[in-house]
Amino acid sequence: MRKAYKFRLYPNKQQEEKLFWTLNRCRELYNAGLQERKEAYKYAGKSISYYEQKRDLPEIKEIRREYNDIYSQVLQDVLLRLKRAFDHFFGRIKEGQTPGYPRFQGRHRYDSFTYPQSGFSLEEKHLTLSKLGTIKVKVHRKVEGTMKTCTIKHEAGQWYVMLSCEVKEPEPLPPSVEDVGIDLGITHFTALSNGEFIASPRHYRKAEKKLKKVQEALSRKKRGSHRHKKAVQAVARVHRKVRNQRRDFAHKASRKLVNRYQTIVLEELQTKNLVKRPKPKQDEETGQYLPNGASAKGGLNKSISDAGWGMFTEMLCVKAASAGRMVAFVDPKYTSQVCSNCGVVRQKTLDERWHSCECGCELDRDTNAAKNILKKHAGAGSVPQMNPRRESVEASAF
Repeated sequence: MRKAYKFRLYPNKQQEEKLFWTLNRCRELYNAGLQERKEAYKYAGKSISYYEQKRDLPEIKEIRREYNDIYSQVLQDVLLRLKRAFDHFFGRIKEGQTPGYPRFQGRHRYDSFTYPQSGFSLEEKHLTLSKLGTIKVKVHRKVEGTMKTCTIKHEAGQWYVMLSCEVKEPEPLPPSVEDVGIDLGITHFTALSNGEFIASPRHYRKAEKKLKKVQEALSRKKRGSHRHKKAVQAVARVHRKVRNQRRDFAHKASRKLVNRYQTIVLEELQTKNLVKRPKPKQDEETGQYLPNGASAKGGLNKSISDAGWGMFTEMLCVKAASAGRMVAFVDPKYTSQVCSNCGVVRQKTLDERWHSCECGCELDRDTNAAKNILKKHAGAGSVPQMNPRRESVEASAF
């Protein structure tokens, strides 16, 4: 089993210059390898493999002496990264998709390099990298297992090290007798089938005022100037804080749920489809565009993206696998419209947040949906005849 650790690096000025220099040389090699593949296929109809490019590295080092100052396996991993880009490209084509061709990497897009096997070691407060030296690191938790790979990454003015370690399978948690259905939402981040709620933190919404201020400052700066670069970093810092807050919240919320419940059931949501922009409406006679609700939909899309459902679900699955729990997914159709008590359809608009039924069932709309989600998984709930129930999809942790 692999486990990843991410720690903050604190290089001095000379070390940071060396890190940026290494990053730029790796980017140059990536772009050169991509150019070689494109030209070989364009002019000779030939595909160049990773192993052919790998064999050319000693010759490249003879021509470009500066590449001798970079650990050999780091250069090999750059070409392996290019190979994976093409593998993913051709894989998506086979699936019938229309992917974009692997692109050249600009200096703001290529932000990491990797030691895939060796050439690195971690001590209590220092990380030693071959050809780069010893850099101060903040190890905020104990590293378990055997370190396999080491990735150095630059994010919004800060440097990080990511260690992938091979660890033993963790001991599963004691079995729990509680199962729960979860309805992901915006008003509440999650509504549980037992009537409990997890409040939505709305990190991006809270940071919008500050983000607007730094973005306005950025718009007034001249492109290419020193002040423009500083303003770009200020915007990146705000986004980085929101991202870290969202990830921290997802970790803590998923951990609490996994520790408490044996089976956790969610809707099989397609978030990418939920945040699509509405199609424009055009008058056939005049050709003028009509209101299509894009403004309201934009606000809804922003709230859905801010919630981070995908990140939360992924963390929930990973933690459940380590703890011996199960995460299941069911068809989301009619979970909000059906009464969880009697099974009668009660049509509601998005504005209606309370479920009221003639059978006497009175509860929050999202709690009603969570109960239906749990019943679907257990096979106890019936779905209206106009929508035949699809078999629930049980997902493993990964």
